[in-house]
Amino acid sequence: MAKFFMNYFSFFFFLYRLVFKPSKNPKTFHRTAGNIHANEGKLYHKYPSFAHKANLSKDQTLLIFNVEDALLKSPSLFPYFMLVAFEAGGLLRAFILILSYPLLCLVGEDMRLKIMVFVCFFGVKTKSFRVGSAVLPKFFLEDVAVETLEVLKKGGKKVGFSNVPRVMIESFLRDYLDIDFVVGREVKVFRGYFLGVMEDKKQSNAALETIIGSQGLGNCDVIGISGFKGSLQYHLSSHCEEIYLVRNADKRSWQRIRRDEYLKPLIFHDGRLAFMPTPLATLAMFMWLPFGITLSMIRAISGILLPFRLSIPILAYSGFQLSLSPNPSLRSSNTRKTRGRLYVCNHKTLLDPLYLSFSLQKELTAVTYSLSRVSELLAPIKTVRLARDRDQDSKMMEKMLNEGDLVVCPEGTTCREPYLLRFSPLFAEMSDDIVPVAMDSHVSMFYGTTAGGLKCLDPLFFIMNPRPSYNVRVLDGVYGLSSFLGGGERSRFDVANHVQSEIGKALGFSCTRLTRRDKYLILAGNEGIVNKS
Repeated sequence: MAKFFMNYFSFFFFLYRLVFKPSKNPKTFHRTAGNIHANEGKLYHKYPSFAHKANLSKDQTLLIFNVEDALLKSPSLFPYFMLVAFEAGGLLRAFILILSYPLLCLVGEDMRLKIMVFVCFFGVKTKSFRVGSAVLPKFFLEDVAVETLEVLKKGGKKVGFSNVPRVMIESFLRDYLDIDFVVGREVKVFRGYFLGVMEDKKQSNAALETIIGSQGLGNCDVIGISGFKGSLQYHLSSHCEEIYLVRNADKRSWQRIRRDEYLKPLIFHDGRLAFMPTPLATLAMFMWLPFGITLSMIRAISGILLPFRLSIPILAYSGFQLSLSPNPSLRSSNTRKTRGRLYVCNHKTLLDPLYLSFSLQKELTAVTYSLSRVSELLAPIKTVRLARDRDQDSKMMEKMLNEGDLVVCPEGTTCREPYLLRFSPLFAEMSDDIVPVAMDSHVSMFYGTTAGGLKCLDPLFFIMNPRPSYNVRVLDGVYGLSSFLGGGERSRFDVANHVQSEIGKALGFSCTRLTRRDKYLILAGNEGIVNKS
């Protein structure tokens, strides 16, 4: 009997290997599929061979690629939906999404996508949804593969096709990669709110058909790039002369692009999360939150109530890193001052004047362009609001300089990336004792700035980071308008540009002519005026 069962199971496993092994072997399946389509006049290639193809004609080539399978290196879409959940829906929605992660691992790809879209979009206002244009482009850019970017730069009209909602990818593809057409699935809307349900795939496929038809299918070569399991592969089989298939093994060997390889620079972006929220990183964030909130309260109370000699050591022991590069030449001239010194610094967070005060261990008055009342009340140093009227602001700054040292951030708003915005030239008329200060900050979990959120929470989010850091570098002083060579009406702009250039050189940042208005129009759709109440 034992021998019978042994022979039976041997015969069973023989049949199993004979019948099922060929269909589970990816190479055999793909080779068979390639032969079938080759007989139909379609050419299937392995993706790496596309790198050796000559430049594509801009007018005679239509390049269609799948965003998830052919452009992004990461195999998972979960982090991008977590960004939508956290930034557009809040902490509770993000917590629900991370709790549903075990379920997402058990269901199929289509059902997983539907669950994530429902959790992230249901009940979100369409009018206020700016995550796709203000938050996601930064994280998408950091995940773009060099190999695919080189393909896109070869030329030809480009169509980005994706199964995720179009509102998540359109701004990234059009604004930063110059993609001509974007095809994605639409999220249903009812009375200005997302329902969390996507339209049927047939609609996005029909949109793709329309694009191909409008480009003159018979007058151009249509080339497709997709994954082996992507739905785009089968949809394009009736249109593409050539289809290049991306394997997971190919993606594992890809390299992500560096910042200097971006087709367009990323200067502005919004959102609170400073890390890619993978499931493990998101879980770590939620575990840190109770400790982070407690720690931020300790740091805030220490900085507001205690003197410098006590607050600085407490901040250091709590994990806060504050480094100062002083300028010895300024100390020798300090005794000859008859009025206050004007410190001019670039703007990284609302805490710039405060940490300059900590670094110098002296009381300063901060001039603010637009600060909420809550931040003004909690500020441990004196703050003065500008009225945005040149004559009135000049008199106010003149009065403050007669009373003591003054610090101003002429950019008028913060910039997270290594760029400096245009410096307002008003400060150049106020003093001949101008000291540029180069400031830089680093965070690992939360950004301490926002364009579309509650600005009164900016300092709290910054000090909630496990090990936030501030680097303060005091540069050589420069002369103001009355002592600046050349004189004339334009000299104040020359002084402002000179100070901007010196700070940029010290930090290794690029100087731009962009303004506060440009930033808020891009990120928040307004001109950045904060309500005083």
